[in-house]
Amino acid sequence: MAVSLGLFSVFSTGGTASFANSAWFPSVRLAAHNGNLRTVRTVTSATTAEPKKREPRGIMKPRRVSPEMQAFLGGMSEIPRTQALKLIWAHIKGNNLQDPQNKKVIICDEKLKTIFDGKERVGFLEIAGLISPHFLK
Repeated sequence: MAVSLGLFSVFSTGGTASFANSAWFPSVRLAAHNGNLRTVRTVTSATTAEPKKREPRGIMKPRRVSPEMQAFLGGMSEIPRTQALKLIWAHIKGNNLQDPQNKKVIICDEKLKTIFDGKERVGFLEIAGLISPHFLK
């Protein structure tokens, strides 16, 4: 009879494998059940520990912003890039600034022109590049 223990197999003729209960395999026990052998795994790790909260990194990390961006955001001096983009899109949608024929183009109002280098029309893929200089290091 063969009992599989991951990469190892134990061949026995009816007895239990003695090394399965040893220090090499502390989480695996072999139990006899109606003459058959079966593998019983026990969990030995502590699951009550609180997971550590990671600090935000990359675009999720709050950064200082330029005075123009501060004016657009209502005075916030630090904000993550993701939140700034959400607020910009909320302004665009709220004021219906997308071109009706081509929704990928934004028609800038005076408030958007301050952060988009004075451009009249901006493609939505350009937004990330145009707001990059407003995030200070």
